[in-house]
Amino acid sequence: MTKQLHHECARRRTFAIISHPDAGKTTLTEKLLLYGGAKEQAGGVRSRKNAQDTSSDWLELEKQRGISVSSAVMRFEYEDFCVNILDTPGHRDFSEDTYRVLMAVDSAIMVLDAAKGIEDQTLKLFEVCRKRGIPIITFINKCDRPGKEPLELLDEIETRLGLKTFAVNLPIGDGPDFVGLLDRAGGALHRFERVSGGRFRAAVSISGLDDPALREAVPKAILDQLTETDQLLEAAGSQLDTQAIAQGQLTPVFFGSAINNFGVQLLLDGLLAHSAPPQARAAGDTRIEPTEAVFSAFVFKIQANMDPNHRDRLAFLRICSGCFHRDLRVRLARTGKILRLSHTHQVFGRERETGDEAWPGDILGVTGQADLEIGDTLTESKTICYDAIPRFAPECFVYLHSTDTQTHKRFTKGLEQLLQEKVIQRFYPLHADQRIPLIGAVGQLQFDVVRYRLEAEYGADSRMETAPWTITRWIDPADADHPALKGYLSGATRVKDDLDRPCLLFETQWNLDYFTREHGEVRLYNTPPEAGSSTE
Repeated sequence: MTKQLHHECARRRTFAIISHPDAGKTTLTEKLLLYGGAKEQAGGVRSRKNAQDTSSDWLELEKQRGISVSSAVMRFEYEDFCVNILDTPGHRDFSEDTYRVLMAVDSAIMVLDAAKGIEDQTLKLFEVCRKRGIPIITFINKCDRPGKEPLELLDEIETRLGLKTFAVNLPIGDGPDFVGLLDRAGGALHRFERVSGGRFRAAVSISGLDDPALREAVPKAILDQLTETDQLLEAAGSQLDTQAIAQGQLTPVFFGSAINNFGVQLLLDGLLAHSAPPQARAAGDTRIEPTEAVFSAFVFKIQANMDPNHRDRLAFLRICSGCFHRDLRVRLARTGKILRLSHTHQVFGRERETGDEAWPGDILGVTGQADLEIGDTLTESKTICYDAIPRFAPECFVYLHSTDTQTHKRFTKGLEQLLQEKVIQRFYPLHADQRIPLIGAVGQLQFDVVRYRLEAEYGADSRMETAPWTITRWIDPADADHPALKGYLSGATRVKDDLDRPCLLFETQWNLDYFTREHGEVRLYNTPPEAGSSTE
């Protein structure tokens, strides 16, 4: 078993794909699945009439809007590797879901639009990767369209992200003048030219930039520019340092066009060569190695109604150590309760099949366990408990009304299940009608998703009433009875969260600043204080 455990760990690659909206993240996911043999035809996110639905965008709302609003898990075998892909929502309103996904991966592909470079959401997601020490492989997409110069894009990564780069390949021209890719590492020319059957022309080996095959295929002006770019990169002296990649100090950069399947296989091969296998995980003061024999995993996502015929609830586990076999008995670290994991699944988008076995790095779906919550540790050990997954502070609020008394029970049940997914949070005002749920979220679009899912999945109509609060702060329990919190609060209100923890909601940053200036002795936290949050 020890030998097999080491072998299975070494061949696992578990990574997320992150990007700003519309950079081509979901399209790239589909193309990677094509190369992995997990899908026969990729669904694009642009042309819905002529393409299949994407595997990663499986919620009906995602199909209608052409956006990702929920993370998705997919798995495939490629050569001798077992690859787990976690596609993430690109929109900032779903950044909490994306953050949890990044807790469950060992590396990430950062997708950039060649015309736009680093965008706001990309920067925020990169910072999460940096804090977790996640290695990043960069794919600069849409090279078949007019875009920024390669050197400008590489410089942007280095200056804005503080991340060294190594261009594994370079685009030859762009837009209508896009000729193909120069594989700097492999010494090959990949032409952006289709042959019979829709495939691209086979790569041609070249001895260097003065190779006759390159001069014949590339117009002189474009070749001169390519030569200058390559010489400048060579002079900079950047090396493809595996250790620097693993430490998150350097990113290999690949160029291509995901929608045209061009450069995607080069990216996949490079990803498997340069990304990390399953890594050790922090559990308090210790780190658990994936090759430890004892089984351990944590819950990073809960999704209700993935199967609309059964209205079930799927908990996603990231396997951290040991081997899983169906019917395994494990301990829920939060309660000490022993659970038997019988209803386990390998998940592919919304599809699933029975999961009889899983290894470190794998993602496993579990149904029939109502006790599981996001952040829970499941293990054969009596001592392992993985670090908690922090919550994000809501930045917008609504009162959510049930508009039909006949469907009120379905409304209540649906809201409870959606709250378990922790994409929204419920608060209880201390001086208001508590029968109307006060719901908080990181972004406004989450409320649209909640209302849509209540109607589509539970048959419950609802109405939103906007609340004025934009900032959430948790109160130190020792200060909950402070006199400053008893009377009138300017632009603020007292509430409790679902776990009965006291909070303050503020309308504006000015209101928060005024309160902390007048009552600095009241300790406020960005997230619940037991999560190790920072004070104001």
